[in-house]
Amino acid sequence: MKSPQSPVVSARKAPKQERSARLVSDVLEAAVRVLIKEGARRFTAARVAEAAGVSVGSLYQYFPNKEAILFRLQTDEWDRTRAMLEAILGDASRHPMERVRSMVEAFFRTEYDEAALRKALDDAAPLYRTSPEALERKAATMTFALSFIQEALPGVSDADQALAARMLLTTMSTLGESVSERAQSIDEVDAWGREVAEMLCAYLERIAQRNGQ
Repeated sequence: MKSPQSPVVSARKAPKQERSARLVSDVLEAAVRVLIKEGARRFTAARVAEAAGVSVGSLYQYFPNKEAILFRLQTDEWDRTRAMLEAILGDASRHPMERVRSMVEAFFRTEYDEAALRKALDDAAPLYRTSPEALERKAATMTFALSFIQEALPGVSDADQALAARMLLTTMSTLGESVSERAQSIDEVDAWGREVAEMLCAYLERIAQRNGQ
């Protein structure tokens, strides 16, 4: 039995003129509105085209299917988050644990601010999460997290470094999503962010102590 093929999620082409760039921007803005309002199950290219005020044919010039639209929304969100995290973790002037605290608290805030979109994108993830493009993005995020852990815990074994990187990303994403869905205020989000940051820092410090650092 053949395994199901991953959907094509790459854009057909990049807009080169201002008019086409505006069309793609309108489509993506409309896609966010449709996704949040209708949910992943009712999300279609036709609904997006209608909301954007363009023809389906015009939309298909740039996006081959709804999965490609959703994946573009997801990658844009990933890029925003990754840029923020890299700016914080890459600041070598600060102690690594201080950077972890700032990163976790900032991440929790973005989860709260974008809760509706992120929840909708999580629901849509089965449509594209096994695509080569999605797996490549996930691997790149892990590579970045591992490079930070290697800096923060230089004398630790490769296995412990890899585990720490996975723990960092998994804890942030899982708890961040849960808190953003349930928190009643930004103050509650900030409180959770501080507690999770302290928990992760304590975990990393225990690893360092085990290895004589």
